[in-house]
Amino acid sequence: MLTDIHPKLPMQDKSVTRDFYLNKLGFKEFGNADYDGYLMLEKDSIRIHFFEFKQLDPKENYGQVYIRTNDIEGFYQSLLDNKVSIHPNGPLQAKPWGQKEFSLVDPDNNLLTFGQNL
Repeated sequence: MLTDIHPKLPMQDKSVTRDFYLNKLGFKEFGNADYDGYLMLEKDSIRIHFFEFKQLDPKENYGQVYIRTNDIEGFYQSLLDNKVSIHPNGPLQAKPWGQKEFSLVDPDNNLLTFGQNL
């Protein structure tokens, strides 16, 4: 039986990715070891893993994750307060498929979309 998912996304520079997720999005590191070229982050019950890909061209990166939340407006406002850039095509809005969503991209152009049922 399936119980969880922990997506793995590419990153060029571990320190840049760590800084963005910790200081901009409010994630924290988990795990007991600082693995070379690998990063594990969590926020609430969400965990995302990152693997080093130094040759990554962010313009050609199509990594995407859809993250559900139960307080989309509060989280959205906290990102705006922290001066996180929201994707120009992804401001907070109600969608015809019954979700309220917004999107942003991380330093490696991984698309993060956050959604809540209407």
